[in-house]
Amino acid sequence: MAGKRQPVVKVRLQEDLLRKLIVMSELEGRSINNQITMLARNAVAYHERAKGKLDTKAIAAVDLSEYFEEETE
Repeated sequence: MAGKRQPVVKVRLQEDLLRKLIVMSELEGRSINNQITMLARNAVAYHERAKGKLDTKAIAAVDLSEYFEEETE
């Protein structure tokens, strides 16, 4: 059974920042992907606490199609 497809976001980081994130994720027992996901969740939660909840209609209207990789079989 195939899992749910997830969007893919490529991020350019300076090498020293990437190295620090990798060390941090290893210290916390996470993959680099899970570490960055957790940091993103925390940033969104902080923004919503500080400035109010994001508009659910605006969120739903975002087109994610460019962030899905084409399936290869």
